Amino acid sequence: MKDNYYCIIMAGGVGTRFWPMAKADRPKQFLDIMGTGESMLQTTFRRMEKICPRKNIIIVTSHGYEDKVRQQIGNLEDYQVLGEPIRRGTAACIAYAASVIEERCKDAEIIVTPSDHAVFGENRYVENMKQALELAAEHDWILTVGAKPTNPNTKYGYIQYREEPTLESAKNVHTVVTFTEKPPVEMARQFIISGEFFWNTGILIWRLDVLKKAFEQYLPGVSNLFFGNEETGQRRLGSLSSDEEVERVYSICESISTDYGIMEKADNVEVMEAGFGWSDVETWDSLYETCTKDSNGNVILGGNVFSYDLKNCVVHISENKSRAVVLEGLDGYIVAADEDTLLVCRRDKEDQLVKYSFDVEMSKLHKEQK
Repeated sequence: MKDNYYCIIMAGGVGTRFWPMAKADRPKQFLDIMGTGESMLQTTFRRMEKICPRKNIIIVTSHGYEDKVRQQIGNLEDYQVLGEPIRRGTAACIAYAASVIEERCKDAEIIVTPSDHAVFGENRYVENMKQALELAAEHDWILTVGAKPTNPNTKYGYIQYREEPTLESAKNVHTVVTFTEKPPVEMARQFIISGEFFWNTGILIWRLDVLKKAFEQYLPGVSNLFFGNEETGQRRLGSLSSDEEVERVYSICESISTDYGIMEKADNVEVMEAGFGWSDVETWDSLYETCTKDSNGNVILGGNVFSYDLKNCVVHISENKSRAVVLEGLDGYIVAADEDTLLVCRRDKEDQLVKYSFDVEMSKLHKEQK
């Protein structure tokens, strides 16, 4: 691996869809959602260590989660964990980390990745990322990664691409035509039938100078705040900036995603077809679809679970040596429990979980205040 290879891991999400396992004080990226023995953040960091020097991996998280990051990933330098005082979308997240990287390496090549997505076929992932970094060194591209869709998922973004490869030497790379965010199911079906679309994985690969030029051209306000502007006297934000300065910049920064602010407008975007399996594991149902199932179509993770006549269920029970869980006669349910909350919900009613979680947490709050 090269010294100018860097990675930005975005780890600021709140992950409320995995309630009750995930809550505001323990979002999805810090949990062992997949039942692998390590959190999703730990898995992502370990995977990136195969591509970038450990010291070149920057984790951006919410200010309140900085200690959690350091507890899960040991021996990190101060500059490797950046806390955002408020959420301002992926554009601010990436620009903040890039401003810190610029202090250390002007010719950096950067991978940007979410912290809480699942990758299957890690060796192929590493191969793809190294190929992408080599292409980024040679071309002024914003390179993203697309996964071949397997179903008309309406919770993913889609990337339309030109069929012919951009380069003869890289037949898995295509020019991007359009981005579509979370289409209705019929449109998603047509996308799949056409064979011209990938799922958008949210992974980006670009040189630092290409990144900065894109921000300057399409998000100049964000660029000025994080990379500085001599004409206005705006100082660049960096690893030595005070908490007060970081808070000031975030308080006036536009809240916008990189997809909307840059990717959908730029004319130098290429997409690499993923040679690995991928899922954003955004919901209980996506966890069910992603994980290996038993002979009755169940996904059972964690806990001391005894199942009888159980079918097509996803079960996630936090470890508790003194507790056994017995399930009988359920078909198509989510069963999830942490230390103080048990959820039993039909998989086709998952969209109601936000309401359920709000009701439960407010009830707990009221009891505490009495």
